[in-house]
Amino acid sequence: MTEMLDYLNKNSGAFTVIFTAVVTIATAVYAVLTYALVKETRLMRQVQTEPKIEITARSLEIAIHILRLHVRNIGLGPALNVRFTPRVVAGNEAATNLINEFTESNFFKIGLSYFGPGQELLSGYTQMTEDHEGKIASLIAFDVEYESATRKKYRETLLVDMSEQKGAYQLGKPHMYSIAQSLEQLQKDVGSIVSGFKRIRTDEGA
Repeated sequence: MTEMLDYLNKNSGAFTVIFTAVVTIATAVYAVLTYALVKETRLMRQVQTEPKIEITARSLEIAIHILRLHVRNIGLGPALNVRFTPRVVAGNEAATNLINEFTESNFFKIGLSYFGPGQELLSGYTQMTEDHEGKIASLIAFDVEYESATRKKYRETLLVDMSEQKGAYQLGKPHMYSIAQSLEQLQKDVGSIVSGFKRIRTDEGA
């Protein structure tokens, strides 16, 4: 026991240096981990308030030759002061006509003061049976500017490549269209039954 105490007394300086080094390293590691945690928290908060706008071209379910743009905020936060600037990338007159048709929806012209997360708006439509080749070869773009709730500014270019619609076709009737037709036929059948029933009652009364 005495020998151990003598050993510790003789090497106390070395032990102090080692202990100090360990504490310093632990403090540095803790500081790094704290910084990483703060940064991660900041990024998570930013993601939760960050808007993200997408523009996609889709056909109507009941008429595949009719196509319009779906403008949607797929981010978790609202987009504020949204502005759209359309332009032709390729396609000349056909692309210009497409832009004119799509932007008949007024929000393309005046913008949006508030575009909530998950919110979706529809453009005007175009009929792909008219000047099909010209439209299918068109490439248009929308320069979009907007802000997040924290006033962070965004500017991006969203492309709409009409060639992606080439070769699109539809097999069978859409479900909603079939349901609508079935309901219409059911209404006619019920109307016929009611009319027949009324006629029978009239004949009986006579």
